[in-house]
Amino acid sequence: MEKLAVFGGKPVFEKKIGYGHQYIDDADIQAVVDVLKSDFLTCGPKINEAEAKLCEITGAKHAVLISNGTAALHAACFAAGIGPGDEVITTPITFAASANCALYCGGKPVFADINPETYNIAPDSIEKCITERTKAVVAVDFTGQAVEVQRIREICDKHNLIFIEDAAHSLGTRFNGKPIGSLADMTEFSFHPVKTCTAGEGGAITTNDEELYKKLLLFRTHGITRVNEWMDKPSEGGWYYQQVDLGYNYRITDMQAALLSSQLDKLGHFARRRKELVKRYDEAFREIPEIIVQREIPESDTVRHLYIIQLDLEKLTCSRKEVYDALQAEGIGVNVHYIPVYFFPYYQNLGYKMGSCPNAESLYERIISIPLFYSMTDEDQEKVIVAVKKVIDYYRR
Repeated sequence: MEKLAVFGGKPVFEKKIGYGHQYIDDADIQAVVDVLKSDFLTCGPKINEAEAKLCEITGAKHAVLISNGTAALHAACFAAGIGPGDEVITTPITFAASANCALYCGGKPVFADINPETYNIAPDSIEKCITERTKAVVAVDFTGQAVEVQRIREICDKHNLIFIEDAAHSLGTRFNGKPIGSLADMTEFSFHPVKTCTAGEGGAITTNDEELYKKLLLFRTHGITRVNEWMDKPSEGGWYYQQVDLGYNYRITDMQAALLSSQLDKLGHFARRRKELVKRYDEAFREIPEIIVQREIPESDTVRHLYIIQLDLEKLTCSRKEVYDALQAEGIGVNVHYIPVYFFPYYQNLGYKMGSCPNAESLYERIISIPLFYSMTDEDQEKVIVAVKKVIDYYRR
């Protein structure tokens, strides 16, 4: 670490800037306060209001708000009928929940490799992973860029698979002009604070399928219903309900739903600013041969959640860790998204082996996530660019 001293002087950021940060305004605060003063803190009208807005934004017929993005993926696997012996294909370059959701239902995650230029799951690799036990594909819109939806849809239709799109990063993104959320059999969203819109915590699943919608609703509320048509005998009165399946308490509160609803009203502003920041980063880093910029497919009109630089380590005299540490020393809270899921001890103990997805493993060794969020100023971004150039200049061969 003695090399860091040669940078000299003060860090670029005296107060550390994170790779992501929520934006909360007075309208958001008032929306939550109004709920706190209302009759319903949970199971109230704000749930339906936010679900209706999600349907309007995504073009989906149905939206089910749920406690968080992981719960949404669990619900989607349940609705897809995943059970013991079933295989679910996903990418290793993702948060663990994209794979864990199969395990929650007794299924087995199968990891397909990525496209080394877009970083998204490669359709050809999906096809190579399909067996007679494959039941679903969880395709992750990594960084916010849409997966190759049309190709994956064709593969799923050909092999009679359920297509689950993990859109935790991609709220507001469009594929061939159509919003993400209406293209897969089910689409999962996350509203964690670093995402484009936040509910504090929270998630959602959108679908156009009535039967899947019914299963998702039941799963969210213990498998319990008051809907006559879903019971095995007529209701005995206004108090009556039945548990018709085994579900969970995965409800979201009205406070969270109100915050999300207010945030969704600003999605257009959030999207435009993120695109501005991404364009400026792309222009700056394309001039630096030691940095590789993520390629986007022309079909994806992307609202980026993460901005990732890939280091061309053959042109540098250092490791990724040294660049990471140097940027941290400059006051930039950089991160790495993601460690391949099957690298984790839990998955190694299940029998997963290193080397199964060489493109994903190579990418992991070279990537760093740098700050990207709505309230990031032009001055903040310029400082990040200056810091990155400063570090790269020092370690250039």
